[in-house]
Amino acid sequence: MSELKLFVHNHGTNGDQSLIKTVTFALTHFTIAFTVAYLLTGDLVIGSLIAMVEPAVNTVAYFFHEKIWARRQRNTSVPEGTLSEARPHIC
Repeated sequence: MSELKLFVHNHGTNGDQSLIKTVTFALTHFTIAFTVAYLLTGDLVIGSLIAMVEPAVNTVAYFFHEKIWARRQRNTSVPEGTLSEARPHIC
């Protein structure tokens, strides 16, 4: 559980803005989902239900998607000055 807690709560370190991006993504997604569902059905209740379920699941998935990409970027970036040390010397 502590690994998950660290994974989720370290969103503000090293410029990682995944939580803020997730919230703005959620607001945008809820608005679009409600508008589309309402226009297709003409019903506020059905439009609201669709707009609550699908974007909620998608928003959680997006948050973890962002965390995985941030971790991937940290793991693939090479610190300055270590590139020459990482290359094998060919004589």
